Amino acid sequence: MSAQNPANHSAFPCPVVDGLSLPAELRRLLRPDELVPDRVGRSHRLPRFFYEIADWPLAKATFLTPHFRLSELVVVDCREDDRLLHEFPHYVPCAVALLVRCLEALRAHVGDAPVFIAANGAYRSPAHRLDSGAVTDGGGFGPHQWAVAADIYRIGDIWLNTRSAIEKYADFARALGPDVRIAPYGHGIHESDDHLHLDLGYARMIPVEVDEEVLSTI
Repeated sequence: MSAQNPANHSAFPCPVVDGLSLPAELRRLLRPDELVPDRVGRSHRLPRFFYEIADWPLAKATFLTPHFRLSELVVVDCREDDRLLHEFPHYVPCAVALLVRCLEALRAHVGDAPVFIAANGAYRSPAHRLDSGAVTDGGGFGPHQWAVAADIYRIGDIWLNTRSAIEKYADFARALGPDVRIAPYGHGIHESDDHLHLDLGYARMIPVEVDEEVLSTI
């Protein structure tokens, strides 16, 4: 099995690809496996393995969990200036599967109420520049670039745009486990006042089909 293009589970319609095998233009945007700083100067390695999404209808039709479609997690880059981020195939880090399991658990924890993710609120490629949560000149990277962060603006009929609403559902999210990080209510770059931000740090997923000893020789 090729390390450059490992096969994915046959039941899932989006194959896994090694980001280092992508064309140079895409590698420039996705920066697979690069060591980069976060906003306080700590270094983390960007994702290397991605799900390849053939087209938008497939993204809309593919459920990662019973209540979350792949399209909800990748819509943001389609608004970017670089034409390659508007085109398909589109790529999202494999760790997005970890995020949606967390979101599914949150939905169950709040009484099976729908969880709504903001348009800019899930995976953002390293090339993203749209909003204050993105990478900016002189700034650093955050978990959105790992596809393990979500900005939730509504749960059921409750809009998360007040301190009381955000802090109420933040407590539900924290109860999911110690790996779930919640941004505090506020107005700074690490805070939020019109959504609930949750993330799983800088988690990366290496597909089971990948032989890491082989990777180390590439």
